[in-house]
Amino acid sequence: MPRSLVRGRDRLTGVLQHRYPTVAVTGMTGVGKTELVDHLCGRAGPSRAPESGSAVMERRVRRDRRLRGFRFRVVPGENAATRLGALDEVFYDHPVDGVLHVVANGYATGRRPAGTTGSAAATREQQLARELEDWTVSAHRIAAMAVRRPHPTWLVVVVTKVDLYPDSIEEAVRSYSPGSGTAFGDRIDELRALAGAAKLSVDVLPACSHLEDGSAVTTKQRDAYLAALETRMAQLSGHV
Repeated sequence: MPRSLVRGRDRLTGVLQHRYPTVAVTGMTGVGKTELVDHLCGRAGPSRAPESGSAVMERRVRRDRRLRGFRFRVVPGENAATRLGALDEVFYDHPVDGVLHVVANGYATGRRPAGTTGSAAATREQQLARELEDWTVSAHRIAAMAVRRPHPTWLVVVVTKVDLYPDSIEEAVRSYSPGSGTAFGDRIDELRALAGAAKLSVDVLPACSHLEDGSAVTTKQRDAYLAALETRMAQLSGHV
């Protein structure tokens, strides 16, 4: 390929990455990754809880009037070959620019195995333990990607489903934060030590998408949480 075409292609790729950085969306099944991204992309449908998670990586694009936005890669939460392949794609084959790791403070919807629809009973303690297990899978890949980069990588831990615990949102956010002394906070500290604090920025923000009937969180409050998340992503990506 002629050098002029190579330079043109590289320049176009650089512009695309700046205007539409790629974001991996990780987290265990049942935390609401796809619904969160649909809200961020303006594609949210009727307010209802989805019955089952996706077994394949989903792709979404958000565009604004300034021709800027994000290309989302929603990694399946199920422990399956498709999930591992998706993780390899977003962290090794085509490394993303940032990561949204979604947790639910132990309130993830229980899923039936083998891709069957419907919910399954699970205690909050069990779901919190699964969150830690799931985080371990993603954390090693995030660290490996960050140390290979010549520039910093960003991570936002999104604490979702806050409408289910409206009186303890700040406590929940703090429990996922670096330096909190909690099990998850300690894992975040370990990740920053592996990657290098200067190579990886970490934010923790609350959010919710689906609102249960009679929720103490209003639609206006829900939209404010999502707007704050969008603003922080834009800041981290150099859009503002």
